[in-house]
Amino acid sequence: MSVAEPRRIVLFRHAKADWPQVTDHERPLAERGRMDAAVAGRKLTDTGIPVDLALCSTSTRTRETWKLAVHEFPQRPKTVYEERIYEASPGELIALLNESPDDVRNIVLVGHNPGIQGLADVLSGRSDGDAGERMRRRGFPAAAFAVLSFDGSWKALEPGAATLLDYWAPEE
Repeated sequence: MSVAEPRRIVLFRHAKADWPQVTDHERPLAERGRMDAAVAGRKLTDTGIPVDLALCSTSTRTRETWKLAVHEFPQRPKTVYEERIYEASPGELIALLNESPDDVRNIVLVGHNPGIQGLADVLSGRSDGDAGERMRRRGFPAAAFAVLSFDGSWKALEPGAATLLDYWAPEE
């Protein structure tokens, strides 16, 4: 693959989690979260983006979100469960994406706020249509995702380098 072809990043926040008496890392999805994760998977499929790689936090709620969402995909991408995503800052998430091999074109990153929203804000140098306005208005609620595009290698991904193409969040 040529590095001149645009790459896409889907930043996907985990769905609504429950609050049982477990550590934060082990919190499972709430019933609403399970429903929203499946809907988000269908909406992601509707974008037509062929995801090559999924990078997913190791927390219970992100793994459950991804499992329910990817079930809606026509083809399951390679999935890497990455502990560095949990509680990561936007800079740490950029560094993780910078490690991606150049033969990977499209990545979905399943993580947590405030890192996911911060990353969408930091990477988006511009936006198409009303995606940026919708994201600013709604914030980044549970099960929301943003689709960004950029040119160049993963190693060249930096703040402001991407265009926000799309944004979706479940109705509250």
